[in-house]
Amino acid sequence: MKILILGATGFIGSALLDRLAGDGHSVTGLGRHVARARLKRPDVAWLAADLADMRSPGDWRELVDCHDVIVNCAGALQDGLADDVAATQEAAMLALYAAAKTSKIRIVQISAPKGGAGSDSTFLATKFRADAALSASGVAHVILRPALVLGRNAHGGSALLRALAALPFVVPLVHADARVETVAMSDVAEAVSAAVAGLMPEGSDLVLGHPQPSTLAELVAAHRQWLGLPPVRIVSLPALLAAPVGLLADVAGRLGWRSPLRSTALSVMAGGVSAAGGTQAPGPFLSARQSLSAHPSGVQDLWFARLYLLKPLLIAGLSVFWLLSGLIPLFAFDEARQHFLRFLTPGPATVLMMLACLADVVLGIAVLVRPLARRALLGMLALTVAYLASATVFEPELWADPLGPLVKVLPSLLATLATLAILDER
Repeated sequence: MKILILGATGFIGSALLDRLAGDGHSVTGLGRHVARARLKRPDVAWLAADLADMRSPGDWRELVDCHDVIVNCAGALQDGLADDVAATQEAAMLALYAAAKTSKIRIVQISAPKGGAGSDSTFLATKFRADAALSASGVAHVILRPALVLGRNAHGGSALLRALAALPFVVPLVHADARVETVAMSDVAEAVSAAVAGLMPEGSDLVLGHPQPSTLAELVAAHRQWLGLPPVRIVSLPALLAAPVGLLADVAGRLGWRSPLRSTALSVMAGGVSAAGGTQAPGPFLSARQSLSAHPSGVQDLWFARLYLLKPLLIAGLSVFWLLSGLIPLFAFDEARQHFLRFLTPGPATVLMMLACLADVVLGIAVLVRPLARRALLGMLALTVAYLASATVFEPELWADPLGPLVKVLPSLLATLATLAILDER
């Protein structure tokens, strides 16, 4: 069959793409940024599109006509610089259903369980309204509601679990006693494969998950064991401490960063992830520990876990460093200008110093904006090398200065390289 996967570059979508292609289907993946996906899977057809822009039935008609099944794995946790939740999860889906009404296409919808908290959030509310519209549309469909998905790779909540599990000495945890149902990615892929093959009744609305939930603390402990780290104490923190963390993550979200600590995720986690009340898909399903043990960890997993929470600190630290390096000289203008007067007349020296300060400030701001971060980091590297080279030529004695003004720049160079290396999220 010809299958179109929406959100095929995402955590779940990429795994389903591999499974369905392995089943022998002709698979097309749709995502916003597919350049790297094309390199990884050149045997798969790829379409670059933003679902938030596909809000008319006409945007879907050709895709509907060219495929037998559409698997929807796309979603957006919270509105941000690059995400419009309502447009992606509801408006685009209503347009798809309208285009599919007169066709024989089947839609497999990957949604969310209804039994947990946060159902009034835009994330869950739009998903549930889209589910209801699909059920009433008359279009052939199956709705699958996986619990927290655990797989070989990690993204969002599963990535945060690994990061928390890798903390040294002690693990501080909010909502440590919240109960979380999980499901193995392999079980999700098996269910989708069955739905695509028509082995599930039309109109099915099924929950996917192991019936015995773990507490959040137990999940962190299981991930720590999976990483091969010794047990540490898990400290339960008051729920009030989650609010400022969520606020900072929401601000980062507005700048394009998709943090799993945003307020929507925290509100869902506060009540746990539960599929109570839904119709359970026939199992058996792997437990959380079985899901992890099915894919033993390697050193790369430990690196990822340890670097995950360091990444925002590196970005914030570089931003502060470059902002201060651009602003401090303005408060010691004449003294700072002396470095340029060694090889320029006063007028050009003033202009060059102002431009250098402006460049530092711009880079310090730009690195905080997700779409600009890579270019900002490359700019930091280029400007740092230029500063070191010019200082070496015109003021080589600075290398021997007791305060080490040039030597101290080298760690920032390494921090920039490290941040650049771990910038990618998918």
